[in-house]
Parts: sequence; structure tokens; C-alpha cells
Amino acid sequence: MQDFRQEINARASMDLERRRTWYSPVADVYYNARPHYPKELIDRSVALAQLDSNASILEVGCGPGNATVAFAQFGFSMTCIEPNQDFCHFAQHNCDRYPKVTICNTSFEEWELEAKQFNAVLFANAFHWIPPEIKYTKAASAMCDNGFLILLWNLTPEPKYEVYQVLEEVYQAYAPSFVRYEGAEVQAEILKGFGQEILDSGSFKELVALQTASEVTYSIDDYLKLLSTLRKLEPQTKELLFAGLRQKLEKFGDSVQLSFLSAVNVARKAPVRG
Repeated sequence: MQDFRQEINARASMDLERRRTWYSPVADVYYNARPHYPKELIDRSVALAQLDSNASILEVGCGPGNATVAFAQFGFSMTCIEPNQDFCHFAQHNCDRYPKVTICNTSFEEWELEAKQFNAVLFANAFHWIPPEIKYTKAASAMCDNGFLILLWNLTPEPKYEVYQVLEEVYQAYAPSFVRYEGAEVQAEILKGFGQEILDSGSFKELVALQTASEVTYSIDDYLKLLSTLRKLEPQTKELLFAGLRQKLEKFGDSVQLSFLSAVNVARKAPVRG
């Protein structure tokens, strides 16, 4: 779990220019490669945040719109911030059917605060990209009194451990930094840590944390596309790694079963002290 925490800290401290283009090489596959967020968690978050069809949501780091579309279907007015220009183009296309969704090509740090304008602030696998000294206070400032923070999470999809053990040899050869297996217990601890950080910030209260075990089955091609969105690789390393992984995976069949924890954290804005 320590490796995961170090990775999160590295992303939050990454300079803004690098973050703007981090996913550009895989922007075209990200929307279809990443697993969907479970509908039951989205429905529960909407109920817990007391959002009706007239509600307004600020989404930070919307990417190509993986979670945006799911929330837009409720009829909410959404302002969605995304620093990556390629993602913005995809998000605009994916949200064409929802006229109340506005995509803004900017970072949360640079976004001009609209204080107390939103019923909820949403982050879908994006909270760890924002520096801690900014994300809590600015998110709270953007909310109406008694507004809600909604954090959606899909943790790393992983094959069965016996499959991972076979793949580990390839990772060690070409991408040793990828050698990490979490499993459900470690992922549960990661999620527990996220929830505690929300409460420790002092900006939010009444945390509700929900999680569910998720499973997906990918073709080998689609699984390799997913991997390309999870970690950044140099082209030559990627070619060698993926060829080795494909060779190992084909011994198990033409598909890969993956499991991971999905979760949502919902917390109410705390009163401003002083």
C-alpha cells in the first residue's frame, strides 16, 4: 500500500504542465477502456447528496466524461473542469446530448472560484491529482452551505492472483515499477485512508463510505488498452511489455477476468469556523 500512497503523492505534486498532457497518448481509448462506475453507487451518491433534477454539480477532472454522462442523465446542471485538451474534446462529444453540461478546459487550481454556487462537487478517480492544500478548501468554497462532496473510485482492476504471478515475470523484465498486486484487503485499506483524509481536512463532516466488489471480463486486446491508461510507458517499453503479457495471457484463453473495489465517499460541507 505504501507504493500506492507514494504514487498518489507524486501525482498531486506533479507540475501542472505535465498533468495537462499526462493522458494525451491514450485519450482516445480511455473512455472505452476504463470500467464503468457501478450504477448503484451513483444512485446512492445522488440520494445521499440530496440532489434533485434542479441541482448543480461541479465536476473536477472529468476526463473524457466517464462519470459525467452517468450524472448528466439525471438532468443536473454540470460545470466540468478538465485540464487536458484532448479529454475535453472527447467529453464534449460524449455529452452532446446533455445541453446542461458545460466542459471547461482548465485546471482546478486555475479555475476562477464560483463561491457557494454548487450543490455538490464531484471527483471521479481525480481527487488524488489535486494538491491537498487546494482540493479540500476550494471544493468546500465552491459549494452552497450544506453542499456535498462526492468522490467516486474504481481501484486498480486486477487479474486473479495466479494469473498475476505468471505475468509478474514479464513486469520484472520490462517494467519493474509495475510489480504490485493489491487484492481486496489492500484496496479496502486504501479506501479507508481516503475517507479518513476527508474527515481530517476539517472541511467536511458526516462521511458516508460505500464500496462494492466489481468484476469485468476483457478481451486480451482490451485489457492491454486498459493497462495503457493506468500507467505511463515509453513506446519501446510498452511494445516489449505488451508482447510478453499477451504471450502469457493467451495460455489462459482469449479473455481476462478482472476484479477490483468500487466505492463512493459522500460528505457534507462543514460550517466555516471563526
